[in-house]
Amino acid sequence: MQYKDLAINPVSVVLQLVGAKWKLLIIKELLKKELRFVELKKKLGCTAKVLTNCLKELEEDGLVVREEIESSQLHVEYYLTDIGYTLRPVIESMQKWGKEYKKLRKLMEKAANIN
Repeated sequence: MQYKDLAINPVSVVLQLVGAKWKLLIIKELLKKELRFVELKKKLGCTAKVLTNCLKELEEDGLVVREEIESSQLHVEYYLTDIGYTLRPVIESMQKWGKEYKKLRKLMEKAANIN
């Protein structure tokens, strides 16, 4: 996505870039370490087509790098760019919020069942 195509609202920009479920999960995994396509697919449980499309978009947006590695057999690894790593606090905040929400939701449902 080019700069001119980005939304005016900053929250909308984030959603444009990583709003898809799989993109956030890809970034979450790549924050830990670089991964091969097959490793990402296995960790996420998505289809190859979905993963390919998301990785291409993340690469085009400057968040992920695709590197071909030549050894005895050619393989491809993906890792985050410096800009991609700046999403770490966003992902961590989402994880924290998600855990807290689950706790609160459980308490709400438990209280509702008591009445």
